Amino acid sequence: MNKSNSRRPAVPGMTRPEPANGIARACWAGIGLCLLLSGCAGESVSNAGNAPASPPTVGSAAPASDRQKVLGPFTLEVPSGWVEQTPRSRMRRAQFALPRAGGDSEDGELTVFYFGMGQGGSTDANISRWIGQVGQPDGSSSRDKAKIRQSQVSGFRMTEVDVSGTLKASNMPGAPQRPARAGYRLLGAVLEGPQGPWFFKLVGPEKTISRWADSFRQFIASARSQ
Repeated sequence: MNKSNSRRPAVPGMTRPEPANGIARACWAGIGLCLLLSGCAGESVSNAGNAPASPPTVGSAAPASDRQKVLGPFTLEVPSGWVEQTPRSRMRRAQFALPRAGGDSEDGELTVFYFGMGQGGSTDANISRWIGQVGQPDGSSSRDKAKIRQSQVSGFRMTEVDVSGTLKASNMPGAPQRPARAGYRLLGAVLEGPQGPWFFKLVGPEKTISRWADSFRQFIASARSQ
């Protein structure tokens, strides 16, 4: 009996080994699969550079929103050229420097205050207080020279005051002590919001404030209730 042609009996649970040509076919199939996957990966990377950009996420910076300021229930448009600063006191909700006009020694300063519902005094009391901070060189009444105007902004009452003269010395506790300054102008606005009044006060040399007076009014008029 030829041993080379003899067959061993099959053992249960065991698989017959593949012949040599079967192993070769499996190897070539594996190589082909690798080439196919590498080709797809390369195409995917290539197309990624041409894929459309993802839409911006909510809250991402945009030129229009860069000039908006949210103050309580209002969103306002900040005029070009204004410089927002860190408020110098906790009472201030916002503070801006308005660059000085040629020949003036100081920038204009806009401060924004909010004290809460029923706090901070009435509109008339604050308008009177602001007028009282400005004196007249001839000793006449600043109240008689002040211009007061009322209007509506986003359905809310707004009162403005415009008065020029000598800004009286500042001696408010906790604030820098300042001497009296002649040739100054004060623009103020009280916007009576749904949760109490917001106070906007702009002070500076007359020429500087005249330069920014229109933009100050546009800033207040741009207030939109959220």
